Amino acid sequence: MRSALGLMLASVVAAIVIAGVWFWTSSPRADAAPPQTTAAAKAEPLPAAAKQAARDDVETTAALSKRADATQAAAPAAAPAPAPMPAPVAAAPKCANPDALGISRTVVVDTNGGPGFGFLQYKQYDFLTDKEVVLTFDDGPWPTTPAVLKALADECTKAVFFPIGLHTTYHPDILRQVAAAGHTIGAHTWSHAHLASKKLTEQQAKDEIEKGFSAVKLALGANPAPFFRFPALAHTPATTAYLGTRNIAMFSVDVDSNDFKSKSSDEVINNVMTKLDKEHKGIILMHDLQKHTAQALPTLLRKLKAGGYKVVWMKAKTQLETLPEYDAMMVKNEKVPTAASRPVGNVVQTVNE
Repeated sequence: MRSALGLMLASVVAAIVIAGVWFWTSSPRADAAPPQTTAAAKAEPLPAAAKQAARDDVETTAALSKRADATQAAAPAAAPAPAPMPAPVAAAPKCANPDALGISRTVVVDTNGGPGFGFLQYKQYDFLTDKEVVLTFDDGPWPTTPAVLKALADECTKAVFFPIGLHTTYHPDILRQVAAAGHTIGAHTWSHAHLASKKLTEQQAKDEIEKGFSAVKLALGANPAPFFRFPALAHTPATTAYLGTRNIAMFSVDVDSNDFKSKSSDEVINNVMTKLDKEHKGIILMHDLQKHTAQALPTLLRKLKAGGYKVVWMKAKTQLETLPEYDAMMVKNEKVPTAASRPVGNVVQTVNE
């Protein structure tokens, strides 16, 4: 009996203790002050520009969010493919002559509107500096042209060629040698006609120009440069205007070699160097069908080098699109041989020597 009463008394005491602890921990304490608050300052209105920027930011962010949601909803994208390696650029062949004349700079000509070069007739564009020359050759291709090409190759330099269309039909393989050597090829009429002659109509002059370009194209299998030189430098307002409509540049001359009058290679060299000493720069006119020019060129190029002259090579920004009716005319009426579809080495091979 005494044990039961003691157990009951202990239970009552424990209940009182537990109730006191709960009351003390759960009730607010008098010394626990509420947090102090401070009234926020009134916000200043945004300037108009800032409002627009904020709107733009929101719109941009919303667009990006929508795009991101759409991307996440789509199937997982495959890993990006590695960037393609750039195509290897073929290195230019090294010059075997360490003391070659070479090329000091290459210029690209925008022929839009038919600009003229060469101060004997066209004075708009003075692009050469002191001691700079441009090498040009007229009237080929001819059996003497390969010797000219060799002299240029030996000095690792480049020129502009103005072939006659009719000569191109005689020696298309030689013209292809000019192209293979990397020179610029324009045109010099079909038959070397004097385009300022009163016997020639405007249509006949146009035919001479276009047939010349078409003959070059058919021999090369590629469009020529839109570079043209008038035979005997003879032009008319009508012919120059026509070249302008075709976006063909016209070439005159600064230094005339007079090689077609010269009686020896020494005379050709003397003509060029004497005039250069006076002009100090310019477009040099020579003829690759002249025997004395082919003979003079190796020495002439060395004299240019010794005299401190530098070669500027002229190229066209775009090639000339020949007129289809003249291409067809050349094939039908003139029987112009076209470029071979396969290199000669693929057709004819030596099997025993």
